[in-house]
Amino acid sequence: MQKALYLGACLSLLALIFLCLAWELWLAPLRPGGSWMALKALPLLLPLLGVLNGRRYTYQWASMLILAYLAEGVVRAASDSGMAAALALAEALLALGFFGSAVFYARRNRPR
Repeated sequence: MQKALYLGACLSLLALIFLCLAWELWLAPLRPGGSWMALKALPLLLPLLGVLNGRRYTYQWASMLILAYLAEGVVRAASDSGMAAALALAEALLALGFFGSAVFYARRNRPR
């Protein structure tokens, strides 16, 4: 179970980084040719090394960071249309997947 939570957190975080970059640079940017909104992927790089190394503390604080991406995904899924709405829904689902995996991974790895 612990390995599945680890893999779920790693894959969802990596997919979310890729999605944020692809969304704002190529798929449905706010402005043609890409936008500065691609910089929203930078905060996701902060916990990447700790998540890949399985550090419990990183999972704890990264689960709070990811809630901003969940909120953005929900808001933009409700307010945007077309491809942007679909990408926002994907962002919300990936953020929710990371949140669940991170919380349960940190809980299973707590000191006894």
